[in-house]
Amino acid sequence: MFSEILNLNPGVVVKKMNPLVSVIVVNHNRGDLLRQCLNSILSQSYNRLEIVVVDNGSSDNSLSVVKSFPDPKIKLMTLDQNYGFARGNNVGIKEAQGELIALLNNDAVADEHWIECLVEAMQSGSQVGMCASKILFFETEIVDKVGHLLYLDGQNRGRGTGGKDKGQYESVEEVLFPDACAALYRRRMLEEVGYFDEQFFAYGDDADLGIRSRWRGWKCLYVPEALAHHHHSSTVNTHYIAWLQRNIGI
Repeated sequence: MFSEILNLNPGVVVKKMNPLVSVIVVNHNRGDLLRQCLNSILSQSYNRLEIVVVDNGSSDNSLSVVKSFPDPKIKLMTLDQNYGFARGNNVGIKEAQGELIALLNNDAVADEHWIECLVEAMQSGSQVGMCASKILFFETEIVDKVGHLLYLDGQNRGRGTGGKDKGQYESVEEVLFPDACAALYRRRMLEEVGYFDEQFFAYGDDADLGIRSRWRGWKCLYVPEALAHHHHSSTVNTHYIAWLQRNIGI
């Protein structure tokens, strides 16, 4: 199936590896949701992973939540203030040891096979640099994102947003780029095209990275079996509209 999507020579055998996956979780004052997020990562069927939590100057109980986990897979990095999603992820990526970099929002919960399915898709071809998850609104069958596409009005938007998941997004297929709420990136791609642009602070940063990567010839696969549930916009604050509108013009 993957070879058909990528137009690969059917005779080409892709060697399956067991790479280290670094899961980056950027957090700011969401200790109430962070525990559930981390539990879902620690419950993954794919066990060759590390977890890097980057805390953006939280003033709530977030640090104590992270420290309550005795698992050595978890590494906590604390920043002195809120530097935003883009810089937080960059800090985590630079610290991470993995060949593959997974991002999961602090207000998201991953299905137990999430990483396993993303890794399988990533290994389907050397030109696959990004993998998108099926993201549903928490405890619903309503689609948050199933990858991003570029539309006729020139804007990129998440596929299926707001619609009910009726099984219409069950095919592995190429999309423009993943939503960074729950995504997998190849480190080699990030080293080639550059990390998140920290000018964005938040919102639009995944679009910028995704489009830069596509320009360099990297592909993105949507993987329906890689399921994540998102408490959508629970981390949004009063600056949301200002960031979103500003970032459109960057």
